[in-house]
Amino acid sequence: MIMMFLWILLGLVIFLLLALALNYNAMVQLRENVRNGWSQIDVQLKRRHDLIPNLVETAKGYMAHESETLERVMKARQQAVNATGLKDKQEAENVLSGTLRSLFAVFENYPNLKADQQMLRLQEELTSTENKIAFARQYYNDEVNRLNTSVQSFPNNIVANLFGFIRADFFEIKDAAEKEAPKVQF
Repeated sequence: MIMMFLWILLGLVIFLLLALALNYNAMVQLRENVRNGWSQIDVQLKRRHDLIPNLVETAKGYMAHESETLERVMKARQQAVNATGLKDKQEAENVLSGTLRSLFAVFENYPNLKADQQMLRLQEELTSTENKIAFARQYYNDEVNRLNTSVQSFPNNIVANLFGFIRADFFEIKDAAEKEAPKVQF
């Protein structure tokens, strides 16, 4: 009878250890997916940061009196490049997105600039990069959602607390104006 009890106890301990290992490994994978998602955003942000000086230099000749807009874009770019930490990077990138929108609005007032082939190519590259950033943000937020759900769900929350897994932050738009749909008037 005691041997049977010991075998059952041993089986239960092995089962619990196996379940713990499986939960731990699943959370490690989720955490790494979140890190990968952020690195994908980071790659596209670097590309964006590299394109902006070329765009601004091309535009300078056409828009000498719009230097304030160009300076704001370059300042926002520098703040985004220098940002550290997820929250700071998110805020800086949201500011940069806003200044880029104002720059593109200014471009609309310059027909020669809109027709310039180099400017068109740079705008297309930047637009493509903005789309890639949006897709990378979506992937990142999806992975953050999966990790956060896992960290808070039972019995994973026990494993998360034991091994220090924590919730990740979503990449969110803070500026209310960016959340609004553009207004079209005829």
